[in-house]
Amino acid sequence: MRKLFVPFIFILVLLLSACGTNSTKDTTDNAAASNESTSSNTDSAGSSSESDSGTFTYQSEGGPVEVPSHPQRVVVLTRFLTGNVMALDVPLVGVDEMSKENPNFKEKLANTEAVTDESLEKIIELNPDLIIGLSDIKNVDKLKQIAPTVTYTYGKVDFLQQQLEIGKLVNKEKEAQAWVTDFDARSKKVGEEIKAKIGANATVSVIETFNKQLYVYGEKFGRGTEILYDQFGIGMPDKVKEATKKDGFFAVSNEVLKDYMGDYVIFSKNVDEDNSFQNTETYKNMDAVKNNRVFEADAKAFYFNDPLSMEYQLEFFIQHFLGE
Repeated sequence: MRKLFVPFIFILVLLLSACGTNSTKDTTDNAAASNESTSSNTDSAGSSSESDSGTFTYQSEGGPVEVPSHPQRVVVLTRFLTGNVMALDVPLVGVDEMSKENPNFKEKLANTEAVTDESLEKIIELNPDLIIGLSDIKNVDKLKQIAPTVTYTYGKVDFLQQQLEIGKLVNKEKEAQAWVTDFDARSKKVGEEIKAKIGANATVSVIETFNKQLYVYGEKFGRGTEILYDQFGIGMPDKVKEATKKDGFFAVSNEVLKDYMGDYVIFSKNVDEDNSFQNTETYKNMDAVKNNRVFEADAKAFYFNDPLSMEYQLEFFIQHFLGE
């Protein structure tokens, strides 16, 4: 049965591609007309304009896109935005494999298919009404023939603004704003409590072993860095600040790791990686290690900066810094 179905799918893709030029033009014309007619209602951020057709025009960074007012079958092609959509209780039918492996997401995504930007056949079978990805994904033109497709440039805005943008896209801006306001205030309050306990001048490093290499991470690079450095306002060692200012991360060896260790260290630990450096005398003699100030987190749940991951990270910091 499946062997018969597959050729049908490819024929469908060819038909969609053949219609692509006119369809894209019509969509663009309709979106432009809709945007013009409702421009007076567009908010100050210029993000969206509503209509009575069950769709509205979302002003994406790539231009206007007609999207469903209440999406019910969303495909997210990037692990960096899965939690943003999940936090707003929008139904997902397809996500990337790494999102499905996230311990915080695994149960909720049990019935969601694993897809990539190259699995067009599977995405068609899922019949999505909205596709979300990063700006560098492949096959964007073909994905647009399957469903409205919106992409974002990773790191273009901070994690709070990113959630607001996803809220606008799925027509849940009020819910997104409520989380942003609450988390911003709540996390900053926790940061003041932590600094009062560990000292205003204490420093924190974030390290991780990834693809057989040990790294330190700077600002805005997931793994709790947004909370530690932006929300809490805790400092990082000068050596880390200098090394990570260009790329956000820096590869180090165990021999020089001590130069990048703060008074406290968050070790985003993937048990599938080689973490044998922890058994060396060099590591055991570092001040943060000897003083039991290295806090190990599950890397697979700690990578990202979506609302669900941020809530997990905030709770982790409360438990380990404040003992609550």
